[in-house]
Amino acid sequence: MTAPLTPHDPPPHEPPHGPLAPEHAADERDPGPRTELREAAVVAAAVAVAGVLLGLLWVWLAPRVPLISDGRAVYLKNSEGEQAIGADGTFALLALGFGVLSSAVVFWFRRRGGIPLVAGLALGSLLAALIGWRLGVWLGPSSDVVATAKSVGKGVVFDAPLKLGAKGVLLAWPLAAMAVHLGLTAAFGPRDPEPEPHWPGAGPAADAG
Repeated sequence: MTAPLTPHDPPPHEPPHGPLAPEHAADERDPGPRTELREAAVVAAAVAVAGVLLGLLWVWLAPRVPLISDGRAVYLKNSEGEQAIGADGTFALLALGFGVLSSAVVFWFRRRGGIPLVAGLALGSLLAALIGWRLGVWLGPSSDVVATAKSVGKGVVFDAPLKLGAKGVLLAWPLAAMAVHLGLTAAFGPRDPEPEPHWPGAGPAADAG
């Protein structure tokens, strides 16, 4: 027969059960590749759709470049104006803001992160910048300058087509999103549990002594 346990004797080892078991905790931390890919696709699609708002804001806020025609050619009304540079700057600032906002929202809802999620955020951000650019060009002044000059008449000022002079600003959104998401993950992301300290004197031999 086995002697009954005294209050000072440690209870027999039993495998952990319930939600605190290590294997269950690992399952919660690792949702599986299919789930991660599905979440990444949702993030990419949602961020890409936000490019529509970028395009609308760009059309609304970007400065216009005034043109004028003398009946034979089209000229800049103000050759020293900086409206063209302002259009690029407006797009870049808007894209940076959207990059910060989108990465913060993604981190808030998917704090766990992961390579597929980050890749989805990067791809969606690039698609959103492209959508915003093309939508802004489409909704802005007509790209047919000659036809517009003929329609408005000689000596009448009209707006030049909205365009990006520096295509590098298309990377403003994905770069900002990646930088902010990396910073948030480093500062507030989940941490792996630290291993419990092992004391050399602990164990059955120490209890026997």
